[in-house]
Amino acid sequence: APRARPDRGKFVFGAMTGLSPSQTAAKSQKMESPLRWFEIFVADMHRAKVFYERVFGFHLSKMDTKSWDAEMWSISTSATGRSFGCLTWKRDFVPSGISTVVYFASEDCAIEEKLATEAGGKVHRSKFHIGQYGHMSLIHDTEGNVIGIHSR
Repeated sequence: APRARPDRGKFVFGAMTGLSPSQTAAKSQKMESPLRWFEIFVADMHRAKVFYERVFGFHLSKMDTKSWDAEMWSISTSATGRSFGCLTWKRDFVPSGISTVVYFASEDCAIEEKLATEAGGKVHRSKFHIGQYGHMSLIHDTEGNVIGIHSR
């Protein structure tokens, strides 16, 4: 029978890599966030850009994808900020709803919920309490993707 893991429910860097506890601690101190990059697939790039700019105030920059069969716009929090993900349009890639959920930070989830509906999105699950971790909302963007919003 499988043993219960004491770290169940927590992200533990190295838990699946076989690193020793001291290696894990050293590596975890170097990591700011386990999120490195994400792509949100879209069916209509213009509509998706308007949505993410309006709801989250993201700065979007066209990426050089001439050698790929894709259109990609990087996402950052300012014109000079580091990009942490992108919107991607690619032939034959259709947004599929709730396969992966990316959570964006917020002061109050209810604010982005309202902005999302005004920008053409829908609320999947309205702001709910998650105990000591704050609040979350789940919304559908204009492309059918489910995205999360987290506030403390």
